[in-house]
Amino acid sequence: MQISLNTSKWYDNIWAALIFFTRLPFWRLHQPPKDCFKTVVEHWPLVGWLTGGIMAAVLYFSSMIFPYPIAVLLAISVRLLITGALHEDGLTDFFDGFGGGGNNRQCILDIMKDSRIGTYGVVGIIMYGLLLFFSLSSMPVRLASFVIIAADPFSKMVAGQIIMMMPYARTEEEAKAKVVYRNINIKAGISLAVQGLLPLALLFYLEPALMLVNWQWIIFVPCLVMYFLYLMIWRKLRGYTGDCCGALFLLIELSFYLTIVMLITINAKM
Repeated sequence: MQISLNTSKWYDNIWAALIFFTRLPFWRLHQPPKDCFKTVVEHWPLVGWLTGGIMAAVLYFSSMIFPYPIAVLLAISVRLLITGALHEDGLTDFFDGFGGGGNNRQCILDIMKDSRIGTYGVVGIIMYGLLLFFSLSSMPVRLASFVIIAADPFSKMVAGQIIMMMPYARTEEEAKAKVVYRNINIKAGISLAVQGLLPLALLFYLEPALMLVNWQWIIFVPCLVMYFLYLMIWRKLRGYTGDCCGALFLLIELSFYLTIVMLITINAKM
């Protein structure tokens, strides 16, 4: 009976993550209890298997019938549709809040909660989109497809650590999604690591050439980006928000792509 209850809870938690982080109609098939949405970060990389897998498939197969730059744009667009631009909305609010709020904690929180977009948000999301497009366009289609499958879950695993590093900056009532994520225990932390690292191991297996270009940087640089963003968030807010989580994921993922492009470029010139 205990095993059955645990299995049911695990199933509900994963279903909650799929509903929370995508706009696919999973809610039509099953509606998990509200408390399950407090655990969604624990299965965030698993959702990345879905979003990254679909994005990679669109890139690979559309490149067979369209010029490669169009295939990249289609792949990015499909993920935006699947997620409802959830993380991009967070990144835009993050740029606005930390760009325009100075060192005033409450001002930063108020700006991030404001539905209107400001100058920092516009410039920031444009620059992010350009860097994402050109970094993916700089890789061969096969490599880019495998990298996407690995980068999405890995970056969500790294970004998810933020909820263990600091408290939530608002109250549950003030949260946009009306949810405050629970702290990750050891069991959930191991699960989070497996979800994020398995696709990365697959990438190195399928693309062994990456092992010859100082592959350690592919892991180190995103973790370093996470660390510096953590320091900035802690210094200014003393806590995280949902917008911070979304921004962390996208910026860490972008650093993953840029690091691979950098290593490939350096290796080609040697």
